[in-house]
Amino acid sequence: MKKNSLFDNLTYTGFTIIPLLLYAVFYVFQVLSGMFYSFTDWNGMTAGYNMVGLKNYLLLFRNPGFWRSLGTTFRYALLLVTGTMILSLCLALALDSLKILKTFTKAVFFIPAMLGSVTVALIWSQLYYRAVPLIGQGLNIDFFKNSPLAVPQSTMPATVFVNIWQSVAIPTIIFIAGLQTVPRELYESAMMDGASSFQRFRFITIPGILPIFIVNLVLLVKAGFTTFDYPYALTGGGPARATEVISISIINDAFRDYRFSIANAEAAVLFIIIALISLAQIRFSSRGGDQ
Repeated sequence: MKKNSLFDNLTYTGFTIIPLLLYAVFYVFQVLSGMFYSFTDWNGMTAGYNMVGLKNYLLLFRNPGFWRSLGTTFRYALLLVTGTMILSLCLALALDSLKILKTFTKAVFFIPAMLGSVTVALIWSQLYYRAVPLIGQGLNIDFFKNSPLAVPQSTMPATVFVNIWQSVAIPTIIFIAGLQTVPRELYESAMMDGASSFQRFRFITIPGILPIFIVNLVLLVKAGFTTFDYPYALTGGGPARATEVISISIINDAFRDYRFSIANAEAAVLFIIIALISLAQIRFSSRGGDQ
C-alpha cells in the first residue's frame, strides 16, 4: 500500500483546519462573546461597559415577561415537534410503500422545503387574512370568519401549522432513509408468523428506525426552541404576545430597547436549555441502543 506523502498530509490537514477555523470564528467565538457580554451592562451602542456579574440573570428570573416568552417557546416547540414527528412518520410510511411514481411524489412533498421561511410565512399570512375569512363566510362557519392570526387563542396553532407545512419534508426524507435500512426479511418472517400490521410496526419498524427517530427529534427540538421567522413574519409576536417566543424577546431587547446585555443573558439561558434537552435525548437514545 502506498504511503501518503507529506504533501497529501498537508492537504488533508489544510482541508480540516480551514472549516475548523471558520467554525471557531463565526460560531464558537460569537457564543463565548455573547456569554461574556451577558455579565456586563453593555447597551450595544457604546464602546464602554461595566462588569455586573449575575445581575442580568437575576433581572431575567424576576421578569414575568421572560417567563411568559419562555413558556410560549415551550408550547411552540411541543406543538411543532409533536405535529411534525407524527405527520412526517406517517408520510414516510406511505411514501415508502408506494409502488409507482415514488420519486415524483417525494419531489412534490419536498417543494415547500425549497422555499424561504419568510416567503412561506408571508404567503400564508395573506391566505389567513384574505382567503380564510371568505371561506368562513361562504360556509357560514363563525370560527373561520376572522383570520386565525387575529385571535390569541388560535394564532399559536395557526403559526405552528405553517411551520409544520414547510418543515415536514426533511424529517420525512430522513425517515424514508431509515425505513429502507430495515431488512425486508424481518417483515416477511413476521408475516409468515401471522404478525399484524401494527405488530410489525411496533416490534420491527420502531426499533429499526429508533436512531433516525432520535435524530429527527433533536433537530426539531432545536428548531422549535430557536424559531423566529414564522412567528415574527406572521404575527410579530402578537396578538397580545400570544406568539412572542424567546427569540423575538431577544431581538426586541437587543434592537428595540438596546439592552444587549439582557438579550445575551436570554440567549445564554436558551443555549443551556437546548444543550440539556439535546444531551438528555442523546443519552436516552444510547440507553435504548444498549438494551
